[in-house]
Amino acid sequence: MHEKRFEGNIERLRAPERVERLEVSRVLELCLEAGEAGSVLDVGTGTGLFAEAFAGRGLRVSGVDVNPEMVAAARRFVPDGDFREGTLEALPFPDGSFDLVFLGLVLHESDAALKALKQVRRVARRRACILEWPYREQPFGPPLAHRLDPKDLAGFFPKAGFRTWQAVELTNTVLYRLDV
Repeated sequence: MHEKRFEGNIERLRAPERVERLEVSRVLELCLEAGEAGSVLDVGTGTGLFAEAFAGRGLRVSGVDVNPEMVAAARRFVPDGDFREGTLEALPFPDGSFDLVFLGLVLHESDAALKALKQVRRVARRRACILEWPYREQPFGPPLAHRLDPKDLAGFFPKAGFRTWQAVELTNTVLYRLDV
């Protein structure tokens, strides 16, 4: 399980060129523009880059990652956050726990994307936002074989229980906004 799991280091995940490529501020604006959000779950939190940005906007932040080293790093960057070890396919939180559930470049690493999306829907009270690599070759990010085809995602979203969804093309990524 998790054969496609990210194995990079903390410094690489927070390298200035990577942070710029991810358009963190723009992603947060898009995730938060359609309503009130007081709490967020950052799934696949890594070093807590997005969790830290959400906390900076005043949200109560929780995060989950399969890698205990990443969980420890996220705790260092966001000491007030609730970070736990766990998988996307079995989120360790009760139903409807968060106003927003955010997945930052992690869904493509899941071995069971539909099962993962059902878990996201289960813990999301209002919205989920999924940042992913576009389905094309790029000089960075995972190989095309590990990227998600938007046609597959379009079939998964309603099966997972999301009412509506929208894809927003960013410079280097795609943000899917899903409403419950």
